[in-house]
Amino acid sequence: MTSDPTSLDFEIPARPEYLSLVRSLVVEAAEMDTHLSRERVEDFKVAVSEATTNAIEAHARACRDESIRIRCTLTSDRLEFHIADQGFGFYPDQIQILPEPDDPSRLNYERGLGIYLMRVLSDDVEIHSSPNGTEVCLAMQLPTNNSKGKSQT
Repeated sequence: MTSDPTSLDFEIPARPEYLSLVRSLVVEAAEMDTHLSRERVEDFKVAVSEATTNAIEAHARACRDESIRIRCTLTSDRLEFHIADQGFGFYPDQIQILPEPDDPSRLNYERGLGIYLMRVLSDDVEIHSSPNGTEVCLAMQLPTNNSKGKSQT
């Protein structure tokens, strides 16, 4: 693989039945000569799926019919997914603090693990939000021949 990025832009309708397509794209992109373990690919697939689910839900809350925009970029050392919606946006630093996932009191909350999972299962997470929508960038470092980083475990 060269150091030049390979990018794919696509749009999906803001409906849950399209999540499987996004998950498949994550697997296909990760398998393009990246030497990632199956576990890391599955982790990243969950993270991208969570971001896409949030985008779909944002469109539903805003009664938007537009598509969710997704960009997949693959370089020699990084796999990125950018998920952009046109919902109302939110303030990531003002998200309610919930108990840790292994805390028994966490069972009192049905939702609220999406951003936590994105942060735990990705190497880098950036969230840019405004009243006109949100873009989430999730990235995973790819292993090199000489490194044994988080991406190989």
